[in-house]
Amino acid sequence: MKNDIKNIADIELLVDSFYKKVRQNDLLKDIFNHIIQDKWPQHLEKMVRFWQTVALEEHTYQGSPFLPHARLPVSKEHFDIWLNLFDTTVDELFIGEKATRVKWQGARMAELFNSKIEYYKSNSAIPLI
Repeated sequence: MKNDIKNIADIELLVDSFYKKVRQNDLLKDIFNHIIQDKWPQHLEKMVRFWQTVALEEHTYQGSPFLPHARLPVSKEHFDIWLNLFDTTVDELFIGEKATRVKWQGARMAELFNSKIEYYKSNSAIPLI
């Protein structure tokens, strides 16, 4: 029986399960591995802190989430796959208000990041922190 996201162990399970799928996806794995290289443990920890802040309202994430993504060679197709993997992972593991909020936040983030990346591809502006 599935439960809602309720603690850091749940966030860790979500992040680890999701990024396992990302690392196996034919379209996403090379982009992530090229950027992250051997820093996967640090990246996963940062993602745990980010989603802990979003889902549990425990403010452990510091930073600007868009900036590292600003110049990635990605398109809407990449974000659609990312979001599908994310939503599928959440649905496989959890059900409830926080799970719904996490999926909503993931969708908003994918939409915003895609829009901003497309903007910076066609403009010489530099993303601000």
